[in-house]
Amino acid sequence: MGNEAFLQTALSCLPTPRERRLPSRRCLRLTREEGEIRREEITPGPLKKGESLVFDFGDHQVGRLSLKLGFTGSHPDAPAWLRLQFAEQPSELFEKAEDYRGWISTGWIQQEQLHVDVLPCTLELPRRYAFRYVKLEVLDVSSKYSLTVEEAVCRALSSAEEGSLTPLNSGDPLLDRMDAVACRTLHNCMQRVFEDGPKRDRRLWLGDLRLQALASYESYKNPEMVKGCLYLFAALPRKDGLLSAAIFLEPEPEADDTYLPDYSMLFVPALLDYYRFSGDMETLRELWPTALRQLEIARSRLQNGVFPDCDRLGWCFIDWSLELNKQAALMGVYLYSLKAAQKIAELLGDGRLLELRNCWSAGAEAARTQFWEKDRACFVSGPERQVSWASQIWMILGGVLPDGEAAALLERMEEQQALGMVTPYLYHHYVQALLNLGQREKALQVLRSYWGGMVEAGADTFWELYNPENPGESPYGGAIVNSYCHAWSCGPAYFLRKYQLRQTPERKL
Repeated sequence: MGNEAFLQTALSCLPTPRERRLPSRRCLRLTREEGEIRREEITPGPLKKGESLVFDFGDHQVGRLSLKLGFTGSHPDAPAWLRLQFAEQPSELFEKAEDYRGWISTGWIQQEQLHVDVLPCTLELPRRYAFRYVKLEVLDVSSKYSLTVEEAVCRALSSAEEGSLTPLNSGDPLLDRMDAVACRTLHNCMQRVFEDGPKRDRRLWLGDLRLQALASYESYKNPEMVKGCLYLFAALPRKDGLLSAAIFLEPEPEADDTYLPDYSMLFVPALLDYYRFSGDMETLRELWPTALRQLEIARSRLQNGVFPDCDRLGWCFIDWSLELNKQAALMGVYLYSLKAAQKIAELLGDGRLLELRNCWSAGAEAARTQFWEKDRACFVSGPERQVSWASQIWMILGGVLPDGEAAALLERMEEQQALGMVTPYLYHHYVQALLNLGQREKALQVLRSYWGGMVEAGADTFWELYNPENPGESPYGGAIVNSYCHAWSCGPAYFLRKYQLRQTPERKL
């Protein structure tokens, strides 16, 4: 049933996305030769059977498509049979839906076939899409007429305030572009809630929300929307108080049946971040029991002071890697969230502050005892004693090592054969760890090489997953369902603005 009062508070804070009418910028013919996609701007003409064209809307959009269709020749004596493909990246237009064999539903593939019985007409597609490019292919028309497209319009949707964003203007073109792409990513994920991806999933995920909120505080500055999302999670807990990893909004708010222990614990720092930006003590006080409950549940799962191996605990996220053992990283998330809980307890004058400090101290000692391997001078995870970047990053964020030792650990990791990072989500936490240790130039170098790599690869919005060595990689078994506008990737807008990261002329990276 949930908490009805919290639910009503949430719904009162959530915005209604505004609509903007954006015509297509140009028409293209796309070809691919030896893996390289070539774009040729064309003037659209009448289309016969088997002919096609691609509308380019100039930037990544989220919205509904409207086509003003007509004809040349005789009066249409048969329907126009059309196929429409929507693409965030042009490479998607060269993939065939029928070839996809992945484990994510093919229902997410942005492709439609339809018949238009009466011409001329204005065709209004009811479904919302995420795209920059739209390919219209004529599967068939009568030989007596040709199809014409007089106008292609996107009715773009976002709840971001267009006029509230100030450009970065750092003086560095790459950093400015990186910030603009990050802000566009956030803009298009800001619908009624902070969606994780407007192409696929289209729901509110707790881990994504925390990173989106940080970027929003520095860019679009919409704390009321963050407040609504926090209350939405708090309104719909499991019977034992555990928060779901995600919330569906339609047809009515409902918690997903996915529960990730790392995501539920991160509600605590997300609440603290919200208070620090908004100063909203009432919300901090009202949601504090919900936040505290996530740590109580987590603590009840500890065995010998640490979490058992994740295969026994249940799946948690940390990063999109099937190889990653997540035991040590999850312990780091717990310690990181306990640190945030201590700060909230101090703000509220909560008498459980000493208990929280003792929990953190006991957890940090257990982590050092069970996960630190002296011979390799790093943290290991699981029965196989795996060395990964994820384990080091979260142990550092959890405060297990003094700053000097933590900085030396990250430096040593550059030479280790450690399991690497897969998503911008984990890269975000790596950059945060660097900044916490005062390593601003290294943090900027990571932003340039990783997110800058996506910019150089043609990203209009930042992607769900990016492997510089294999840009087309997919965790789902096919890139056609990859999300190329994904919430957890908007970190550069936060880092560049919050920390005022700039390239110093004295030291080139």
